[in-house]
Amino acid sequence: MSEVLFETRGHALWITLNRPEALNALNHPMAVSIHRAIIDAMGDPAIAHIVITGAGDRAFCAGGDVALLGREGRQDRALWENFFHDEYRMNQAIARCGKPWLALIDGITMGGGVGLSIHGPYRIATERTLFAMPETGIGLIPDVGGTHALAALPGEIGAWLALTGARLKAADLRYCGIATHHVPSSHLPALRDLLSTSHEPVAELLAAFDEDPGEAPLAQVRDAIDYHFGHDRVEDIVASLGAGDDWAQAQAATIARMSPTSCKLSLAGLRLARGVAIEDALRHEYRMVCEIRNGHDFFEGIRAQLIDKDRNPKWQPATLEGVSDDDVARHLEVPETGDLTFE
Repeated sequence: MSEVLFETRGHALWITLNRPEALNALNHPMAVSIHRAIIDAMGDPAIAHIVITGAGDRAFCAGGDVALLGREGRQDRALWENFFHDEYRMNQAIARCGKPWLALIDGITMGGGVGLSIHGPYRIATERTLFAMPETGIGLIPDVGGTHALAALPGEIGAWLALTGARLKAADLRYCGIATHHVPSSHLPALRDLLSTSHEPVAELLAAFDEDPGEAPLAQVRDAIDYHFGHDRVEDIVASLGAGDDWAQAQAATIARMSPTSCKLSLAGLRLARGVAIEDALRHEYRMVCEIRNGHDFFEGIRAQLIDKDRNPKWQPATLEGVSDDDVARHLEVPETGDLTFE
């Protein structure tokens, strides 16, 4: 079976991520084929909207296929750069395709799955949705346009999500705008049918299925998030958290387990992404991930989390203070092989 399925149903193009045994993790060939399908759909007047979903009932998409990059990326520069280059071009195409993009984010939606969903106008969560950008825990950054999307969230929610890798469910996703609608998973078959057959405007159709997900726990800590995460230096955020209440100190402890380099790069990326076009944010992300390949932490993070699974990464540098402004600036230089382009 193909790892991604394409089917025209009525006036809708359906894209199904078809790796349920791998939680629909996105690999390079999948990204390329999705990008091509978007380009084709843009020129097809018979397609009114595009729907993307994941096979199985556990995940929409649990992320990119980082295990392969962790095993082979250091030795194979082309493998590394081609993956991110083509994935980011796909993310940009989603944002710019001009037709309604509907992501049914039923189940785990992390990393690369966020890039497949958050740039379109409709993100439909269910009671099974679990969202996160956990990249600082593996020595990476919230990429796939994540810096752009997180920077646009209310207040400092994006900075909190990026630095801590916090996991959100449907009510919190509606509260902060990551999810535009909440539909119980039992209602998805009926919604799928109507998305293919109904000529009712998409916005009105989704509104008819939308249900209140309940009170958002995130609302209870929103003021604290905005207060502590409003600084432009990770050291200052951690100091503020460390002087706070139990919740704040728990966030500081979480950040202390993450890659110091990734934390600094992530915050820098979010601040650079404020108010810019998605292409600019993706270009900054591409520069950062190309330089990350020359470092230590990503390969150590993959070893600790996915290969040896000892959950005890040894970051280098091991402290925030050990990551200089020059180190951050180096990650924003144009790669030797050239910048990300969107011709």
